[in-house]
Amino acid sequence: MNIPFVDLQTQYQSLKPELDAAVLAVMQRGDFVLGGAVAEFERVFADYCGAKYAVGVDSGYSALELIVRAYGIGPGDEVITAANTFIATTLAISNTGATPVLVDIDPETYNIDPAKIAAAITPRTKAIMPVHLYGQPVDMDPILAIARKHGLRVFEDAAQGAGARYKGRMVGSLGDAAGFSFYPGKNLGAYGDGGAVVTNDAAIAEKVRLLRNIGQKVKYYHEVKGFNHRLDTMQAAVLLVKLPHLDGWNAERRRAAAAYADLLAGLPLVTPTTAGYAEHIFHLYVVRVDNREALMDYLKERGIASGLHYPIPIHLQPAYSELGYKPGDFPITEAYAETILSLPIFPELDDDKVAYVAGAIHDYFAAQPEAKRLAQAVAAD
Repeated sequence: MNIPFVDLQTQYQSLKPELDAAVLAVMQRGDFVLGGAVAEFERVFADYCGAKYAVGVDSGYSALELIVRAYGIGPGDEVITAANTFIATTLAISNTGATPVLVDIDPETYNIDPAKIAAAITPRTKAIMPVHLYGQPVDMDPILAIARKHGLRVFEDAAQGAGARYKGRMVGSLGDAAGFSFYPGKNLGAYGDGGAVVTNDAAIAEKVRLLRNIGQKVKYYHEVKGFNHRLDTMQAAVLLVKLPHLDGWNAERRRAAAAYADLLAGLPLVTPTTAGYAEHIFHLYVVRVDNREALMDYLKERGIASGLHYPIPIHLQPAYSELGYKPGDFPITEAYAETILSLPIFPELDDDKVAYVAGAIHDYFAAQPEAKRLAQAVAAD
């Protein structure tokens, strides 16, 4: 049996008539740039998130960067974010000229630890950017309280969080603005790059619309120096077909995650937990295990794909050497970076496939010398 990391082909086949019709309709209309499907998707996605406005852009990275720019944050300013994240989070800050300030993570949720944020605030701090990593919502209430106390903005990096809920509220509706990614492998994925900014602030939504479209509302009249960060009409049409299925797909991911947790119990690895305040959507199913490369190689031999999210922390990346961080500054993030391993998870991963992956992991540990020694010791007793 071969188990991919994500199965986009099976999802496409399940929606083929609707997806084909939606793409063909765009081609027949010819409204490829900021066409009707973009405005319609923005309307329904904002409603889905429980927010007033959504602005379609070309990636999750662009969504975050345009948020930072729309709030006037730039050179000399600082934005606090998680040490454990994909580099797009920090690039969205540093590419505006602002400085990302990193904070270590909560060992249970893998998200930014709210208790460590206050110590990172300086007179230059303008915002906090919590990351809903792997589909687990950040504990937002204490972060919002810190932001209110210090007069800071809160920007949610919801690139991996579409459909997740925090205390019953949808991720993306909790801070001042949120950035979503619709990269194909995301829970809500386009067939190319895509993203969205979500906010309740009309002025910010309007500024993002201006910035995404080379600074113009009227063609060839450029009010500001903007960018080409528009969401393609074709991708919006695809997302309109997929969005009604998102909650169901997320439920299937939770089913697969629960099956993994049951089948992997008792093995020498750590499975993810869901915080009591969270409705996790398991964009990724990340375990921690020693000697993970050996397990990855074994899974590959059994036809099972796996991944690493992420093997080198931001503060140890050459690209961010100017921040002046050193090994040991974020011990939890660093320890986890050496042991995390992402197993396949997607809505179409049925119980038989989960059992096959879990069975392979059991077989791997059973073949380890230490496991054999322990088994012999138990038998001798």
